[in-house]
Amino acid sequence: MISVDKNVPAASGVYGLSNASQWIYVGETANIHAELFNHLQHPNTFLREHIPSGFTYELSSEEYRAERRNQLVSELQPIGNRLVAGLSNWP
Repeated sequence: MISVDKNVPAASGVYGLSNASQWIYVGETANIHAELFNHLQHPNTFLREHIPSGFTYELSSEEYRAERRNQLVSELQPIGNRLVAGLSNWP
């Protein structure tokens, strides 16, 4: 979480969580810093089972965030996005 505090802006964009073998989740938000910090400090059941060891982010305006997230989900096939597709309890 120290890395998030030091390296991630409180800005609009998309982000990805991964471990050594796979992409876990790709999301979009108005505040990348807060969203990543929340995922890592208060992991849901899925993130407790698939523990992320890394993250990445890309700044993006609000109007393009969802489109970019969808593009990355299609390209990277993160396990979390596939498993929780259609569920409303995922952040």
